[in-house]
Amino acid sequence: MIDLYTAETPNGWKISITLEELGLPYTVHALALSKNEQKAPWYLKINPNGRIPAIVDRDNGDFAVFESGAIMIYLAEKTGRLLPQDVKGRSLVIQWLMFQMGGIGPMMGQANVFYRYAPEKIPYAIERYQREVRRLLEVLNTRLADNEYLAGEYSIADIANWSWVRGYEWSGVSIEGLKPLARWLTTIEARPAVTRGRAVPAPTDLGTGNEKTIEGARKFLA
Repeated sequence: MIDLYTAETPNGWKISITLEELGLPYTVHALALSKNEQKAPWYLKINPNGRIPAIVDRDNGDFAVFESGAIMIYLAEKTGRLLPQDVKGRSLVIQWLMFQMGGIGPMMGQANVFYRYAPEKIPYAIERYQREVRRLLEVLNTRLADNEYLAGEYSIADIANWSWVRGYEWSGVSIEGLKPLARWLTTIEARPAVTRGRAVPAPTDLGTGNEKTIEGARKFLA
């Protein structure tokens, strides 16, 4: 059994979707970010960085794993699925996973902050991050023009990128003209495990993309 500590964010959905795809049993522990539950001393023993998500694998000596990308690799290796075992295939998946970790996630996160959450609108910052998000989406689009999935077969790389890219409108970015990317988004969204994982956890303090989301995010940023 795996304990999942999470919240309704793209990084959280990366793990719940992965767990659903792998069919691993897990227990959900939803943390209220605006209440700083992720900074509680008991949780810092699991994730020293005080962020979500994190897991504790009860079947492996209560082994704790933090950082969403590291968790995805751990779960894929634990089951032998969603991550090829050959050197080239594994590298390809990890490259596109790192693309999300180092590019898509940080840039979309900054676009969200300046476009949606910041009390003061700074046009330069908004334009800068939205422009970079669009550039990164174009990189994905080019890759997907000749590939059904990012690394050949469906993998944790697709789950990681999809969990963020699906929120492009929330970042104020258009995918007009990016047909391969749109096709990929629709294909992954239709997967039953993705639907189940996307619903974990039930909305708490960040809401579901509305004024409640903005209010909760501003409290968290403060």
